[in-house]
Amino acid sequence: MTEITLLDGGMGQELIHRTPDDAPTPLWSTQVMVNLPGLVAQVHRDFADAGATVATTNTYAIHRDRVKDTPLEARFNDLYTMALAEARLSKAPRIAGAIGPLGASYRPDLHPPSDEGAALYGDIARMLGPSCDLLLCETVCSVLHAESVLRGATRSGKPVWLSLSVDDTEGTRLRSGEPLADAIPYAQAGADAVLINCSAPEAIPAGLEILANAGLPYGAYANGFEQISEGFLGDKPTVDTLQSRRDFTPEAYADHVMGWVDQGATIVGGCCEVSPAHIAEIAARLRAGGHTII
Repeated sequence: MTEITLLDGGMGQELIHRTPDDAPTPLWSTQVMVNLPGLVAQVHRDFADAGATVATTNTYAIHRDRVKDTPLEARFNDLYTMALAEARLSKAPRIAGAIGPLGASYRPDLHPPSDEGAALYGDIARMLGPSCDLLLCETVCSVLHAESVLRGATRSGKPVWLSLSVDDTEGTRLRSGEPLADAIPYAQAGADAVLINCSAPEAIPAGLEILANAGLPYGAYANGFEQISEGFLGDKPTVDTLQSRRDFTPEAYADHVMGWVDQGATIVGGCCEVSPAHIAEIAARLRAGGHTII
């Protein structure tokens, strides 16, 4: 059958679930490495034990604009050192350096101009590159974002995977409203794989039909939120404004993932609210279907 790369799941939400006595903050997934060293590494190990073959570094939200005017601002470089050290303890065969969006997730209106964005992403890529097998540019919500993050990430010299986020009700459009197809030429010019992430699983099949025409390895990893609420689109949001879907069981999510594999996806995994139990179910289904997890 097919060789499938199995990504891990949602680090940020998993950290929230494992620290129920701590109220979420805009910087919690970053702050936790200072407050509770070793917890991120344990999550990485649990995903690897479940079958994930890629550990995605806990660097998605470590941007200078995110930590500006906070106690973490002076520790910017240290945060990358900590995140990479915890990822190396994962036991996963490969490490993907996560590069999240500048400004905020799901807010393409906040993205800086191309040259400014490319320079900022390039700085991060140079920090991540030496310790990672590939760079994973996540939750890319606009064509501008795709163009600038690829310009920056390719400076690392490592393979770059571009992961686009689509409208939850219309998988053929980016969250900016632009056609998903408009981002494909940038992926073809600068990415080694193209994916869809942090979108409703029901929206992904339509998006995969477009990715299939890019001539690159492709895949997807969805989130388990009911919807991206207005409260999460404000300034310095926290995840407690988002609600997990009640129907988001490991079995239900694996049904979606196996459908994507049937569409030709060779890279799958999970985003927010996807736990080690979800990844274990996907791994079991892949093996039962005769696929090889690489």
